[in-house]
Amino acid sequence: MRRIWILPMLLAAFLAASGCGGGGELRVSAAASLQASFTEYGGKFEEAEASFSFAGSDVLAAQIRSGARPDVYAAANTTLPDALYVEQLVEKPIRFASNELVLAKPANSRKITSLADIRRSGVRLAIGSPTVPVGSYTRTVLAKLLRSQREAIYANVRTEEPDVSGIVGKLTQGAVDAGFVYRTDVRATNGRLEEITLPSRLQPVVEYSVAVVRGTERPAEAKAFVYGLLSGDGRRALDGAGFQPPARTG
Repeated sequence: MRRIWILPMLLAAFLAASGCGGGGELRVSAAASLQASFTEYGGKFEEAEASFSFAGSDVLAAQIRSGARPDVYAAANTTLPDALYVEQLVEKPIRFASNELVLAKPANSRKITSLADIRRSGVRLAIGSPTVPVGSYTRTVLAKLLRSQREAIYANVRTEEPDVSGIVGKLTQGAVDAGFVYRTDVRATNGRLEEITLPSRLQPVVEYSVAVVRGTERPAEAKAFVYGLLSGDGRRALDGAGFQPPARTG
């Protein structure tokens, strides 16, 4: 735990010595599931004016590979930031939050009451596309089921969305009966959706990772934003949205 507190203090000393911070735009590319918490954090971030681009983590990573240069990249997994680090496109990533995958349904719907119900004929299911983290996590869950169960569920998939906000949208519009999203996404709907907790034996490890993008013209402010996710306004915004701390920060 000491590491989490020491890093911001070292950064503060660096900012004071270099005279950086306090103005300009900091561009942050972040997973769609971080929209509520990052927007709140951005409103309190004093080192720069934070602007955000929210989308599927895979789409944002592809943009960086194609030459886009945000200052900070935050993903809903550790795989994509680690790959960009190997490609020397970002600095060393830091784990900053964890989450849980759940089965969501429209509030007060009685059509779906358990995971077993999404195997029934006629159920309309939304999942993430294979390359976006929520879709990858979903497939990890389904791979642990019996083949017959898994095939019945896949037969009910009506849409594969490019990010978790697409799944939430289909659910709140009543276009589907259920969908796999993060627990924080259900919470952010303020009662419009309800969650069905997955058995612990099926639950994937859902961790979020963030990195400063190499070549940023605002390295000090970018680092300040990253470390604020570990303690400070960023951490408080994440906690308020229902995110949990990561298992480790390295």
